[in-house]
Amino acid sequence: MMTTDDAATINEDADASFRARRAALGESVDRLAALVRALTPAQLRQQAYPSEWTVADVLSHLGSGAVLTRLRLDGTVDLDPQPVWDEWNAKDPDAQAAAALVADAALQARLATITPDEQAALRFSMGPMELDLPTFLGLRLNEHAVHTWDIAVTFDDAATIPPGEAGIMVDTLALISRFAGKPTGAERTFTVRTVAPERFFEIALRTDGVALSPLPPVDVPDLELSTDALVRLVYGRLDPAHTPVVNVLSAELDELRKAFPGF
Repeated sequence: MMTTDDAATINEDADASFRARRAALGESVDRLAALVRALTPAQLRQQAYPSEWTVADVLSHLGSGAVLTRLRLDGTVDLDPQPVWDEWNAKDPDAQAAAALVADAALQARLATITPDEQAALRFSMGPMELDLPTFLGLRLNEHAVHTWDIAVTFDDAATIPPGEAGIMVDTLALISRFAGKPTGAERTFTVRTVAPERFFEIALRTDGVALSPLPPVDVPDLELSTDALVRLVYGRLDPAHTPVVNVLSAELDELRKAFPGF
């Protein structure tokens, strides 16, 4: 039976997790704002890392996502995102860029008002899953940081996701891999060590899916890479042109790239 002290510890841990993710999201928001304010109208219309989107399209996606996230925080249930998407799609690229920064700031302001009691009560449905606030906010951090990279790398091939953000994002990859991973026909398991921060994981390739799960430390992992690189691998953004030095055979890394084709 859970005691009062146990419940208090859980609430303190959840509050610390929420605050860390809110702070990391704030850093990504500030980084994106500084990047976007330096772009010209022509650069907003350039193709971003996702081949089907311009830079402005990525910003529209982030801006509409900020609006939808704020509506969920405010208690909107059975939210139909299509009207929000339609509104953002109707904006011209310059308006999409400007409005995205405003929407990001509004979401950060809303997050700053959330009390510990509100944190404990908030739950968010996502398909068959029910998420608590730190997990829900972690998904927004992932989306924001990855798409900020999509823009940054358009103008700087050496762009990375900063360690402070990647270090929080890496602990959500087990959840992300459930829908990001695709069977390749291979049956094998990789052990992985990341640095900055150090984490250990297992990536299991199976005929019916892909699973990534935390591991205790291992002496000789199959793959060693930066935390940023593992995050980008799972999100399908570790192509050969944007891969730092990693300790793994190229054929094995290609197998992992096939397992995480991106979304």
